[in-house]
Amino acid sequence: MTTPSEDPGHPLDPRPARERLLAVRAEASERLRALRADVAGIVEASRDSNADDEHDPDGATIAFERAQVDALARDAAARVEEVDAALARLDAGTYGVCAGCGQQIAAGRLEARPTARTCVACAAAVH
Repeated sequence: MTTPSEDPGHPLDPRPARERLLAVRAEASERLRALRADVAGIVEASRDSNADDEHDPDGATIAFERAQVDALARDAAARVEEVDAALARLDAGTYGVCAGCGQQIAAGRLEARPTARTCVACAAAVH
């Protein structure tokens, strides 16, 4: 019997893939937690201040700062969702299979982008 590392046509070993995905998820979750705390801090600071930063030409407005942190938090939340979807594909046995053409996604691509849903060729065709 061959192992996934011995048989290039065999689906990849799910254990290291799961470990890698869980590590990426933990990192994204921590980033999301920190960004949400930043948003809460910005909101709290704006409540405690009656400063009118909207007309301060030298600094970013509180609204702009909050919008930036909100955008980063949305990106982190999307990353967590991407990882959760990849973990679901792993559980379903479809992780590493291109959603576009059905072929195996190269191990190098999954190493670089563990949440990849498509092979390089299909990803390039979309862009």
